[in-house]
Amino acid sequence: MTKIERLIDANLNRLREGLRVLEDISRYVFDDKKLSSSLKELRHSLQSVYSIKRIKARDILGDVAKSTTKSELQRDSLVDLIIANFARTQESSRVLEEAFKLNSPSNSGLFKNIRYQLYDLEKRLLDLAQTKSTSNSR
Repeated sequence: MTKIERLIDANLNRLREGLRVLEDISRYVFDDKKLSSSLKELRHSLQSVYSIKRIKARDILGDVAKSTTKSELQRDSLVDLIIANFARTQESSRVLEEAFKLNSPSNSGLFKNIRYQLYDLEKRLLDLAQTKSTSNSR
């Protein structure tokens, strides 16, 4: 199960980091208190599943795919940054939903719920980005 704990730890980190990027865009770029609060609450909801045994299962040196791909190094717009980070969070949520089926089905449901919340938040943030970009180009 150590390998599964490692899988869970990596995806929890990926999910939390992506949420933070999106939260900060909502907060500092768009000054949207409601959306940034929703993303912050979602990020804080992850605390209940953190575990020291997962952190101990980390193997950064042994990670066979830690190098960055070329596509990860470039974003052409703020919308690209938003899309990339929502994709990261949604994919991580799906991995966590599936992985927790092995050892904690109730947590599996938590991540299914988070994934669907992310779909809604993505639409809201992209709508906001498009609205702001349209109003700035006038």
